[in-house]
Amino acid sequence: MSSTPPGATRPLSVSRTYDFSSRDSMVQSLGPQDSSVLVIEQAFPEVSLRVRDLEIAVTGPSPQVDVVIRLLEELEALARQDSVITAQVVKRLVDLLVRNMSTATPTMTQNILSSRGRKIRPKTVNQSAYVDAIDAHTVTFGIGPAGTGKTYLAMAKAVQALQAKEVNRIILTRPAVEAGERLGFLPGSLNEKIDPYLRPLYDALHDMMDPESIPRLMEAGTIEVAPLAYMRGRTLNDAFIILDEAQNTTVEQMKMFLTRLGFGSKMVITGDVTQVDLPTGAASGLRQVRGILEGVEDIDFTVLEAVDVVRHQLVSDIVTAYGRWEEGEQRRGERPARRRPSRGESRPARAEREDGE
Repeated sequence: MSSTPPGATRPLSVSRTYDFSSRDSMVQSLGPQDSSVLVIEQAFPEVSLRVRDLEIAVTGPSPQVDVVIRLLEELEALARQDSVITAQVVKRLVDLLVRNMSTATPTMTQNILSSRGRKIRPKTVNQSAYVDAIDAHTVTFGIGPAGTGKTYLAMAKAVQALQAKEVNRIILTRPAVEAGERLGFLPGSLNEKIDPYLRPLYDALHDMMDPESIPRLMEAGTIEVAPLAYMRGRTLNDAFIILDEAQNTTVEQMKMFLTRLGFGSKMVITGDVTQVDLPTGAASGLRQVRGILEGVEDIDFTVLEAVDVVRHQLVSDIVTAYGRWEEGEQRRGERPARRRPSRGESRPARAEREDGE
């Protein structure tokens, strides 16, 4: 935050203390060697922080001190949820809090939905930004690896919108693309063959709503779960529409889906561009769409990362390890193959040819 302009009244300097609930949450909140403190002091040059025992004394201009105290509250809330606190997380949280300084409710601890004794809310900074983007935009893309809550949070926002009567129905869809298995070999009718592809959406619904009400709502058309192919030719008004596993759409399918948008509707498109199951040679619509729609008003792209994985910590480590491996494979693929010398070619001749190349 900038210093006070010349001639302006300098804000009153105050000192407040934040007390952590335990040493474990304090250590996790502040990061290795109190790295979070360094990031905070860089973001707020007029504020000083002094760590002592389980407390931090925050001194500086009153408005900035208030923001820093809220920031420490949010960091401890994240630490209690076993989130990894990195410098990037602290910087993103500073940005969110500065943007929402007039908001009374803490950014990260705001509930989306309370269902069956559970509170559903964002657990990381990027998840919070994702939820805010859904609120602020008509079309939101949530892109990131497995376990980052892309679909689950979108479902929670859909149920919240339905309960608040902001929309009349929820439409959930996925492309029925085979991930190493042949759809035709599955037993049963077409609907029974497709059902496994839609099962994760049903599971999330059952977490958020009374299971007994779901069949009734589906029969009335208030909730619809269908393969992407069923969307063709429709205009979807007054609906909250979620396209899951969007990395398995083709460019044409993505365009078809996006142009189903009707009046009073909201769309959320989720997917992981590193897990494309399309046939070799087919371009992923999710990979292409950002370059096409970036900058279009009322469309947002939120990227979630390995640090946003809210499953077992090992899932985050697996995602990170695969990311490093894929980067290495890509770099190796970009290296030009060296031409092997032909049989009988002399070293001087080979050196002369390579110099010429």
